[in-house]
Amino acid sequence: MARTNSAQFDPSLAALKQPSITSLTKIQPHGVLLVLDPNNLTVLQASTNTIDEFGLDPKDVIGKPLEEILDPFQVDQFKVGLTEEKLDFINPVKVWVRREGDDYQVFDAVFHRSKGGFLVLELEPALTQENIPFLSFYHLARASINQLESTAELRAFCQVIVQEVRKVTGFDRVMLYQFDDDGHGEVVAEEKCDEMEPYLGLHYPESDIPKTARQMFLSNWIRVIPDAAATAVDLYPAKNPITQQPTDLTHSILRSAYSCHLEYLHNMGVGASLTISLMKDNKLWGLIACHHRTPKYVPYELRKACEFLGRVIFSEIATREEVADHAHRIRTANVQSELIDAMAQADYFVDGLMGDQSSLLELVDASGAAVYFGNQWTLLGRTPSEDELNYLIQWLGKNLEDEIFYTDTLPLVYSDAQRFKDVVSGLLAIPISKRSYVLWFRPEVIQTVNWGGDPNHAYAVEESEDGLRLSPRQSFALWKETVRCKSLPWKAIEIKAALELRKAVVNVVLRQAEELALLAHDLEQSNAELKKFAYIASHDLQEPLNQVANFVQLLEMRYSEELDQDAKEFINYAVTGVSQMQTLIDDVLLYSKVDIQGIDCALTDVNGALETALRNLQGRIQETGAAVSADKMPTLVADSTQLMQLFQNLVGNAIKFRRPGISPEIHIGVERQEESWLFSVQDNGIGLSLEFAKRIFVIFQRLHTRDEYPGSGMGLAICKKIVECHRGQIWVDSEVGQGATFYFTLPVGGRASGSNRAQSYFLDRR
Repeated sequence: MARTNSAQFDPSLAALKQPSITSLTKIQPHGVLLVLDPNNLTVLQASTNTIDEFGLDPKDVIGKPLEEILDPFQVDQFKVGLTEEKLDFINPVKVWVRREGDDYQVFDAVFHRSKGGFLVLELEPALTQENIPFLSFYHLARASINQLESTAELRAFCQVIVQEVRKVTGFDRVMLYQFDDDGHGEVVAEEKCDEMEPYLGLHYPESDIPKTARQMFLSNWIRVIPDAAATAVDLYPAKNPITQQPTDLTHSILRSAYSCHLEYLHNMGVGASLTISLMKDNKLWGLIACHHRTPKYVPYELRKACEFLGRVIFSEIATREEVADHAHRIRTANVQSELIDAMAQADYFVDGLMGDQSSLLELVDASGAAVYFGNQWTLLGRTPSEDELNYLIQWLGKNLEDEIFYTDTLPLVYSDAQRFKDVVSGLLAIPISKRSYVLWFRPEVIQTVNWGGDPNHAYAVEESEDGLRLSPRQSFALWKETVRCKSLPWKAIEIKAALELRKAVVNVVLRQAEELALLAHDLEQSNAELKKFAYIASHDLQEPLNQVANFVQLLEMRYSEELDQDAKEFINYAVTGVSQMQTLIDDVLLYSKVDIQGIDCALTDVNGALETALRNLQGRIQETGAAVSADKMPTLVADSTQLMQLFQNLVGNAIKFRRPGISPEIHIGVERQEESWLFSVQDNGIGLSLEFAKRIFVIFQRLHTRDEYPGSGMGLAICKKIVECHRGQIWVDSEVGQGATFYFTLPVGGRASGSNRAQSYFLDRR
């Protein structure tokens, strides 16, 4: 028989690892199973061991009414109970079966209904003819609870359970096994014989108790295997004669275990087992696993006593956990309330989130946090660099489909996180809009996990005459694993708190968006009035200025011979001043016309706009001997006239602020970014200090006198307004005497696709 590691096989072998519960149709040989027609209680199927227990061949049992197999008086007694929806009130019942002559066999009879609605009767030999009285259950539980009241620690609670169960059952080993979120488990309490190897503290992989097995433990709260080496018994006939399908034995006590599990018990040296499910919130929290080195039969009443004990004591554990969770929820709710109040009172919600720096981190017990909104990062605590975060949210945008994303092993799903795993191995993220996020971070916590055997070789696949079969590992020796790239896991309460915060942030953002919309409406009206005023003022100012210039020039012409040199110079000053005033008025009028409403966006070939700008500057280019080069420009959605004005102002400035005696060299470049085009206008001029980098874009701001460099000081302010109206950004990189490079961005899809803080309020994730 060839034995190979299962990792070499096709993933379809998962069916071997987790077979369907309904595929198991054999029973354990220590009892008898009868499938009955619920209408007349005739036998439809019987286990083939009736010959041993009843002295009847299974073929002779089929079709017989139950009264002919059991005592008719007893059948009449529980017939009424079988009409009820729930059968718990009649289970178990003692029944007598005549074997031969006066030879009677006493059985514990338990009924349940199969998935198809058939009655399933399971009969186990009764070791005693008396039921365990209720007071025995009560005193058993009361004694255990008294011990629990003396301790408040979960592991100590669990230890009390295993001690009491072992005391009652006499098993060689009793363990309490707790599941984690990944389906793996850990032995958190153990009571055993001194000579047995301890399993306390060991972890076991999910494959030891796969998903289908956990589903079975949800259906059957108690599971017993008296003899792990016993040969399973078939049903006769194999298929239900009414449905022509195997009868579903999911809820059967006698149902035989999967062969791989029996081999698993054999490899552990287990001859008999009893398993009790521990449930919390209708989920499988853990198991009480009882092991014996030799076969061991546990009567039905004793099994139910253990189940009762587990439920009662575990309910106390669940209550204590609930109290602790409640206290945690109260603290979280208080922090959440503080954050929401701070956001509501702040003009900008990010300021509210980051105002009390401990609150945002305390909400989910994180070591760092970051908010990305309006193309800007706001960081708190230990975080990666902004460049790393930019790549991270690009990846999130492609992989985040729900309202929240969380992982405690980020480097395993996002390989670039390996670079900063000591800061971020755990990530919790909520989207505020398509490109806006709140992120929380947890660092790597290097752990040593003690496994019961190598989890990487938890099972193997064997090739047999019947095909492939699963075989569990044979060694359960301590196997240490160092776990890296993993943080502490995010708790359910922390995930819920993040989701609730997201709702609050969205509500605050929407409210602030409405306020911004009202403000924008007011500003629009105000801007319209200002534009009208600017146009009227400019028009009305032009006329008197023209009159001043005309009359001053007429004065010079008529009285030229009577005016001395000073008078002529004064007249020249007046004419020059009027000319400068007219230029300033024209620039103010042009500035007032640049706004969002005035943009006429269309698909524009930027090459054409640039060529027009250079033609308008041709005289100055030839006069200064400037050399102008340009990359091939793209086609995008923009206002071609304003784009031409933008290039004309920037190239004109590059010519104007040239170094004395050196011909200007100007290059217009372009580069595609993710969602925008990055343009640059580079020159070899006089440059400027970066301390003035923002000032030069302010209206009327100048770094030089008009005598040095003529102009109104409006050109770059107009450029800034044109770029921002297209939802782009503009800035300069320069050094005194080393020239300057002006950069500006324009969205690929036009201003409608541009991103700024106001536009981020358009949410696409509800």
